[in-house]
Amino acid sequence: MKRLLPLALAALALLLFSAAHATELMRWERLPLAVPLVVGQERIVFVERNVRVGLPASIGSRLRVQSAAGAIYLLASEPIEPTRLQLQDADTGTVILLDIAAEPEREGQPPLEPVRIIETAPSAAQTDADDRATAAPPVRATPQPVILTRYAAQNLYAPLRTIEPAPGVTRAALRRDLALDSLLPTLPIHAQALAAWRLDNLWVSAVRLRNSASHWLDLDPRALQGHFLTATFQHSTLGPSGTPDDTTVVYLITRGHGLAQALLPTIAPVDASLNLPVRQDEGGR
Repeated sequence: MKRLLPLALAALALLLFSAAHATELMRWERLPLAVPLVVGQERIVFVERNVRVGLPASIGSRLRVQSAAGAIYLLASEPIEPTRLQLQDADTGTVILLDIAAEPEREGQPPLEPVRIIETAPSAAQTDADDRATAAPPVRATPQPVILTRYAAQNLYAPLRTIEPAPGVTRAALRRDLALDSLLPTLPIHAQALAAWRLDNLWVSAVRLRNSASHWLDLDPRALQGHFLTATFQHSTLGPSGTPDDTTVVYLITRGHGLAQALLPTIAPVDASLNLPVRQDEGGR
């Protein structure tokens, strides 16, 4: 019996350790997942994907949210009424909904377990439907340039919770230091590349425009130099330099390549005097 006692104690310790580190599994089936919180206790939600968290401004001062390596860390500093959070996949735009509520800690209450969110495996019928959808390009009622432009504008200007998922849209590489002197050569504007997205064979590139003059400027797509399918300005005018209205964004759609390949080469200034005919003295005629 004396020999069995250490083994029993070791098994009990292992059981208690496993219970203390248990993880609650939640299955995402397009229904909001309830994740209760306790004030002063941090709760971890594992999603195993790169997500952005959207939460109402009314609880921003009461809930600390941190995201790292596919895990969300939630810590409430005060009681929070039932509130819905949105976890948006940064790559695909897929949204997972969490319903949280934070209550004061009760005496003797055990610590909250971490949560791991898993997705439901698709059925055979759904798999067949997905295969057919993959084989045949989807028919979109909205033109692709409109989808891309709207998605880019929402990512730059709209709150996270209002961004609409855009199936098929992926982030594309775009050099931030790309030389854009030839984009609007007739206007006193400084242009800088911000970000780009791709949908099938189309790219949208977001370029920030800043007025360097002391007067208002009207923006006309016909002044753009380059091979673009469409061009859309976030604002149609630019205010004088140094004012809140001196900056906007233009969304440039290109086909088959990104922004760098659509730009025209910068043309060096031409000295007209070099092309004048040689003048001869009257005596030499």
